[in-house]
Amino acid sequence: MTQAIQSNLQRNAWKDWWEGTRRIDIWWTMAWFDIVLRYRRSTLGPLWLTLSMGAMIGGMGPLYASLFGTELSKFFPHLALGIIFWTFFSVTVIDSNEAFNNAAQYLKQGYFPISLFVWRTLARTFMQWCHHIIIFVPVAWYTGISLGWQALLVIPAFVLLIINAHCAGIALGILCTRFRDIAQIVTSVMQMLMFLTPVFWMPESLPGRASYMLWNPLAQMLDLLRTPLMGGVAHAHSWLGMLGWTAANVVLASLLFKRYRRRVVFWL
Repeated sequence: MTQAIQSNLQRNAWKDWWEGTRRIDIWWTMAWFDIVLRYRRSTLGPLWLTLSMGAMIGGMGPLYASLFGTELSKFFPHLALGIIFWTFFSVTVIDSNEAFNNAAQYLKQGYFPISLFVWRTLARTFMQWCHHIIIFVPVAWYTGISLGWQALLVIPAFVLLIINAHCAGIALGILCTRFRDIAQIVTSVMQMLMFLTPVFWMPESLPGRASYMLWNPLAQMLDLLRTPLMGGVAHAHSWLGMLGWTAANVVLASLLFKRYRRRVVFWL
């Protein structure tokens, strides 16, 4: 047993990451039980979040469309998809701050690759997203959206979203385990970025001098995810920008993971 544990700890970073990633049975089951325990004795469970989000979208849609002077048929799906995808990414990022702290009982009792607990957080948020995306079905029907081949572009866009969310989870999980105050900073920054990203407003509403805000990587991410489901094709600069940001995130997360993954358990 001792030799097995030592050999696990002496894996290189790639093998260590892959060991946690390939155990889908473990992190998917842990994510499922997280949701079950969180909503135990509740009749609707996580569907309460979907109902509250649907009520918020239904109330904000007509109001904001009239405030911005935009047709409801154009603004409604824009708002719905913006909130749905933003919630997925922001909740993943915020929950990743405590991914290792919440897994302290596992990490202190035996060897577990830390990537496993980042996937656990991501899987838990993905399960909730699967409920939330249902909201878009009546919105698309009400606004008369017809999807074509371009809707398939949401698949590579969603893959980029998962990669960035996982890399952010690894980086923030390590940093927030070492420096506990970073979690509060990240939460505040995500709240601020929600208003600087076209979640509630449309890019066409920006004056020319403020167009630099669309180089925000989160704005580019929403463009890639939202536009195909609204019957359009995302801008080329959004693809190039997100590919660049994804490469930077992978490099940063890899460096932090390679250098500090073995210290996480000592920081708990």
